Amino acid sequence: MAWSSGKDAAWALHLTLQSGELEIVGLLTTVSEAFGRVSMHGVCETLLEAQAAALGLPLHRVPIPTPCPDEVYGDLIRASLAQAGADGVSHIIFGDIFLEDVRAYREARLREAGMTACFPLWLSDTTALAHQMIETGLRAVITCVDPRQAPRDIIGRAYDEELLASLPDSVDPCGENGEFHTFVWDSPLFARPIEINVGETVERDGFLFTDLLLHEHPQIAGNT
Repeated sequence: MAWSSGKDAAWALHLTLQSGELEIVGLLTTVSEAFGRVSMHGVCETLLEAQAAALGLPLHRVPIPTPCPDEVYGDLIRASLAQAGADGVSHIIFGDIFLEDVRAYREARLREAGMTACFPLWLSDTTALAHQMIETGLRAVITCVDPRQAPRDIIGRAYDEELLASLPDSVDPCGENGEFHTFVWDSPLFARPIEINVGETVERDGFLFTDLLLHEHPQIAGNT
């Protein structure tokens, strides 16, 4: 599963497991070497690991430099796919919905590796899809916003019905044009919710990022 830590990847995984057609053997995620965070979503590796634990799936990281030239990115992806193929992986699941160029790129890379790309959400109505995810129990927080495409004040907010109702018509309800990215802290597949605290928001390279922190329960000393 190509795992971004966000809602679309989580829902694509949900649908794939529901179909029973493929066995999911792990999560594949690109992570910034410089920051130790998921690319674009800005989520720290600690939370990524918590998601993998909640799903009961191995996590496979692809460390990438920042910035990462296209040629370098392509080489790193080819190497990770070659390793996956050697381990017996035949398909990779993606959460893309309607961006033809992105799909074509992924399919080309997988063909080179002798693998098949699967797109369970492809050409779904994004309005219906957004409501379906929320109604079925997927819970997420917006961690990255492109303020050139979406309102700045949605950063750090819950991805819920109230948020959907507040989005301008120009913003895709699933953020498929890159308007925003999310972190999933609970879903029907999670063994347990991931308890998080919403941290500070920063602006970097033209994007807004809100930090999420894993909530740590204080240890309670026993009676003596």
